[in-house]
Amino acid sequence: MDLKNLKQRGEFEWELPKTGAMRVPGVIFASRELIAGMDEKVREQVANVASLPGIVAASYAMPDAHWGYGFPIGGVAAFDADEGGVASAGGVGFDISCGVRTLHTGLKLADFEAQKARLADRLFARIPAGIGSTGGVHLGPAEMAAMLRGGARWAVEEGYGSEADLTHIEEFGCVAGADPGAVSDQAKKRQRDEMGTLGSGNHYLEVQVVSEIFDKAAARAYGLAVGDVVVSLHCGSRGLGHQIGTDFLREMALAAPAAGIALPDRELACAPLKSELGRRYLGAMRAAINCALANRQILTHLARQAFAEVLPGVQMPLLYDVSHNTCKEETHTVDGRKRRLFVHRKGATRAFGPGHVELPREYAQAGQPVLVGGSMGTASYILAGSAGTEERAFGSACHGAGRAMSRHEAARRWHGRAVVDDLAARGILIRSSSSRGVAEEAPLAYKDVTAVVDASDHAGLAGKVARLSPVICVKG
Repeated sequence: MDLKNLKQRGEFEWELPKTGAMRVPGVIFASRELIAGMDEKVREQVANVASLPGIVAASYAMPDAHWGYGFPIGGVAAFDADEGGVASAGGVGFDISCGVRTLHTGLKLADFEAQKARLADRLFARIPAGIGSTGGVHLGPAEMAAMLRGGARWAVEEGYGSEADLTHIEEFGCVAGADPGAVSDQAKKRQRDEMGTLGSGNHYLEVQVVSEIFDKAAARAYGLAVGDVVVSLHCGSRGLGHQIGTDFLREMALAAPAAGIALPDRELACAPLKSELGRRYLGAMRAAINCALANRQILTHLARQAFAEVLPGVQMPLLYDVSHNTCKEETHTVDGRKRRLFVHRKGATRAFGPGHVELPREYAQAGQPVLVGGSMGTASYILAGSAGTEERAFGSACHGAGRAMSRHEAARRWHGRAVVDDLAARGILIRSSSSRGVAEEAPLAYKDVTAVVDASDHAGLAGKVARLSPVICVKG
C-alpha cells in the first residue's frame, strides 16, 4: 500500500483522511512493514466502507487486513440504527461466525509423545474434514430450527459437552434474536448433514504446546503455563452460513436503490437496520452464529472422544471460544455518550478489556481471551483484550495471520506432500484428506503471524499472553 495516502497517527496507527463520499476517516492498525505489504485494494475497501450510511467514528482495519469481499478481511465498522445505519452481508462475510475455540488438556507433550502418531490418526478418524464432508448428526426440520435458535446450548442439551462449556463462549453459547424462518430452505438443506464437520480451506484442529508466556498474570487467569498442551479448533457455519451470505447479498444489492443507498461497490450490498430486509438479515445471520457455535461444540465432543480413546481419563475443559465474522449489537461509548451500535467484524475478533460485564468471572481482571490462529505449521497466539480497546476500535483485534497470496498461487508454488514431509521433519504431524488443500495452506502463503500479533499488542488492541506451537494438525 502506498504510504503517501495515509497520515501516521502513531507507530502502529495510520489514518486515511476523509475524501469524496467518505463519511468518516479510515484507520488502519499496523506496523510500517505490514502496511507496505497490504495491497491497494485494502485502502480502497476501507474508504468504501467509510461511505456507508450511519457509520460511526471510523472504518477500521486490523493488522492482518487483506482484500476481501466488500469489506477488507480484518475490517471493523459500527453502525447506528437511529442514524440510518445499515447491516451489510459483505461486512460479515460468507463463513458467518467462523471462529476459534481452545481447550485445556492437563497434559505435557511428554505425556503422549510415544502416542502422538496414534492420537493424530484418531483425531483424523473422528473429525470429518474436507470439501463436502458430512458428519454423524442429521437434522430434520424441527431439530434444525432448535439448533439455529439454541446454538451451543442446544448441542449441550443434546449431549455434546456440559453446562460448564457455555460459560466460556461468547454470548454464553447462544445469540438471542435468531430467526430460523429467515433462513432459506436451501441453506438448511446444505447444513442438515454438515454438523460436526471442519470443512476445508484454512479450517483445522490443532494440538499445540504453550511455548512462551508473555503476561504471567493473564496466563494464570487463563490457566496456562509453559509446556501445557492445548487443542484449538478453527471452523464456522459451513454451508448454511455461506448460503445465507449468498442469499442476502443478492437481495440487498437489488433493494439498495429503493432504500436510497448508493453503493460504491456492489459487494458492499446492505440494508437499513430498521428495514424489514435488515431485520430479516440480522435474524438469519444470528441463526448462522448459533449454527457455528453448535458446530464447534459438537467438534469439541468428538475431539474429547478421540483423546479418551488414546489417553483415557484426560479432562478437556474449554478455555474460550471467539468468533470473527459477525455483526453484534453492543453498547459502546462514543464522544462521551453511550450508544447502542451494530458492530461488524469481518476477519476480526471481539477483544473486550478488563472489567467488561460480558466476561467470565475468572477472566474479568485479565480481559477477554483473544485466540489468534497462525498458518499451518506456525505459531498461534492467545492475547487478552486491552484496557481502552473499546474506545480504540469498538473492542476489536486481529484474528489470524492473513493471507499473503491466493490459494491458486500457493498451490502452484508448493506440493502438499512436500509440505507434509517438511513439517513432519520439524515434529509437526499433518493429517489431511487433500494434498492440494495442504499446498494452499502452506505456511509461507500467509503473513507473519508474530508481526500481526505484535502490531495488535503495540496498537493497544490486545496484549500478548502466550505463544502456542503446533504438534498435530488435522485439516480438510
